[in-house]
Amino acid sequence: TAAVAALLLLLLWRRRAGGAGRVCVAVLGDLGRSPRMQYHALALARHGHEVSLLGYLQTRPHPDVLRSENIRLVPVRELRGLRVGPKLFQYVLKVLVQSVQLLYTLLRIDQPSYILLQNPPGLPSIAVAWVAGLWWGSKLIIDWHNYGYTIMSLSHGRSHPLVLIAKWYEKLFGRLSDYNLCVTDAMKKDLWVNFKIKAVTLYDKPASYFKETPLDLQHNLYMKLAKDYEPFKPRAGNPSADRSAFTERDGNSRSVVKPRDRPALLISSTSWTEDEDFSVLLRALEDYERFIKEGAKLPALVCVITGKGPLKDYYNGLIQKLHFKHIQICTPWLEAEDYPLLLGSADLGVCLHKSSSGLDLPMKVVDMFGCCLPVCAIHFECLHELVKHNENGLIFRDSKELAEQLKMLLLDFTALEGKLHSFRENLRASRQLRWDQSWDQTVLPLLGNTE
Repeated sequence: TAAVAALLLLLLWRRRAGGAGRVCVAVLGDLGRSPRMQYHALALARHGHEVSLLGYLQTRPHPDVLRSENIRLVPVRELRGLRVGPKLFQYVLKVLVQSVQLLYTLLRIDQPSYILLQNPPGLPSIAVAWVAGLWWGSKLIIDWHNYGYTIMSLSHGRSHPLVLIAKWYEKLFGRLSDYNLCVTDAMKKDLWVNFKIKAVTLYDKPASYFKETPLDLQHNLYMKLAKDYEPFKPRAGNPSADRSAFTERDGNSRSVVKPRDRPALLISSTSWTEDEDFSVLLRALEDYERFIKEGAKLPALVCVITGKGPLKDYYNGLIQKLHFKHIQICTPWLEAEDYPLLLGSADLGVCLHKSSSGLDLPMKVVDMFGCCLPVCAIHFECLHELVKHNENGLIFRDSKELAEQLKMLLLDFTALEGKLHSFRENLRASRQLRWDQSWDQTVLPLLGNTE
């Protein structure tokens, strides 16, 4: 009919017209906790593109994003309180409402030439972004961080009908994209073998502000955190007004020093979801406490676990039942600018991320390595693409192995020899690519180098 022909002509005109220089970066999740998508937006803005950064505004994005004149935040309201009828009905209703809400938002932004979408979550965002792309004449780029269906399978099991539908959906609509990025070579291979989707690997790389923190800034950060968190306060018997648990400023020279009897600072970060079992770390800490009671010359330990997520209250309940004499645990939420400073100040990082697909890598380890912070990470299939055992960190399989690694690494942690120091030196010497350089080499050619 004439109406259909007219609509097709309009869509063809829009596809040709594009939206020169404009890109929509979209995630159906919290923008403040989507660092890779924020990095995409900043890289695009750096090359002169106007960026609509679309997602939930629960957590404040990085100050660089907020300051950029080329980035406009486009909020999507998060759905809450759909608790009517059976769970399956609630889920279907949520997907339908999200679809309408997301499409409405995508059709109200300035016409983009590209829509760059994070997956997961891909249901319903891939199909909605594809429809919006048809309307705008935009090319769709999917950035595959993982598979949504494998995350769903953690709580439902691989054979659950919802999981099977989600897999079929990702496979079908994933093929409708114009370009695809992914986070590991293992995922690139899997996308092609199982989904017939061609992707380009863009490894997560640390942003430039992930680096070792100078002593002065370390001290300022510790003093700031000590106002709210007990483990950062100086131990009893050290009433100095300018002292934290880890550092002290000399009253005369004003220089900052780290006392030899300071505790070791261990840091882990998490989204508090099913793919990270923090009971592994808690059991390892129980063994560490026992080592000290049995006479091992180990330092006291401050364990900081950062992040927000659904299982945080559950694990905080477990932590409160532990009664350690030599270990303190706190679970703060850090401002975006403080998190890199704390990573750059720590002695050791621990990662408990176990990929639901076995194909993605933990960004938290990437950031730790940017700060030259050695890591103990739990084993899964493609972790070797990032953590080199006995070179930049250690890989463990259970709490006993982690406890032994903590004992070995922290036995002489302030000395300028030993494993911990050599791992840090190896990270300093590796001179790894930063996000901007990697992005320019990998993504910019896909966009035709338009600036």
